[in-house]
Amino acid sequence: MTLIERRRFMLGNEAIVEGALMAGARFFAGYPITPSSEIAEGASRKLPQVGGYYLQMEDELASIAAVIGASIGGLKAFTATSGPGFSLMQENIGLAVMAEVPCVIVDVQRSGPSTGLATRPAQADMMQARWGRHGDQSIIALSPSSVQECFDLIIYAFNLAETYRCPVLFMADETVGHLREDCLLRTEADIEIVNRKCPPEDIDEYLPYKPDCDLVPPMVAPGGKHLTRFHSSTHNERGLPTSSPEEADKLVRRLYDKIEKNKDRIIKYKQYDVDESEYLLVAFGGAVRAARQAAADMKKQGLKVGVLELQTVWPFPTEYVSELAKGKRGIVVPEMNLGQIIGEVKKAVCGRVPVVGANRCDGEPLSPQEIVKALGEVVSQ
Repeated sequence: MTLIERRRFMLGNEAIVEGALMAGARFFAGYPITPSSEIAEGASRKLPQVGGYYLQMEDELASIAAVIGASIGGLKAFTATSGPGFSLMQENIGLAVMAEVPCVIVDVQRSGPSTGLATRPAQADMMQARWGRHGDQSIIALSPSSVQECFDLIIYAFNLAETYRCPVLFMADETVGHLREDCLLRTEADIEIVNRKCPPEDIDEYLPYKPDCDLVPPMVAPGGKHLTRFHSSTHNERGLPTSSPEEADKLVRRLYDKIEKNKDRIIKYKQYDVDESEYLLVAFGGAVRAARQAAADMKKQGLKVGVLELQTVWPFPTEYVSELAKGKRGIVVPEMNLGQIIGEVKKAVCGRVPVVGANRCDGEPLSPQEIVKALGEVVSQ
């Protein structure tokens, strides 16, 4: 395709499908739910065209189970849902964490709790993304703010899943999922595609959960020359269940460390006029646009305001936010919820800088004016 042919005017949800295919995804299982249904629809049309598979499941529990099974079988696999379905998927996402199964879960967030306002935006699943499953663990969660980022970051999500043998959460929101704008469909020459690590051909004995120095074990699909196991219970390096405190401690710490100790390689962000600013807006997803406009409006009034866009929300860039806060006079955290990520920002700055939220939970997007108002509260302190 020419450059003109690769430039499309499309929905964020459509860009997610295109990016997933470019990343090598060949399996989707899902249950349609507003506002993510265009992803299932697009996958149902596109996957068979590239030799992939689409399964319409009976519910979200079955959807994530099928995705895990397909990934174990050797395919890059993903699903898409929204808040209520995301809640139902949590137990099996925990299975993917424990069994170290790479997969991508897209959550196009909507207003809640429960059914809520099914077609309206929110960003209120961010803490569920971090802590929705029981047990000690770390998790990777990305958040796009534009249609182009829907395409680019979903490729990155698959790369991370394959690199670290883990589920990756793609926390879009209705604002971005149903936004229609220009998007460049990049080619294989423009991007990096990562595939899961396999054991050396000449290995004498393959232990399915014996990690390399990067804390990630090589992975093989069942049916090959190597015996492999996938287990949801606490297990040893052979994949056999164990009740040994020493082996349990070793496993849980490794599952946590393989993400937390690689944070510098995982975390992505964008910054706009941050270095020269007096005040900072820390935003993610659909709130980023309003934050950038608010910063531009305040600049006209002579106030120096920078914007930090969190493309990776989990693991949270605590050290980086702490460093950015030095010399700032105040921070505003815009969120389409009653305040979830603001707590992480407050932890990072340790009371050295005033931190306030600009929040909305009525199913409407945040406006630049609301952020400007919150910024005024900081300036007056």
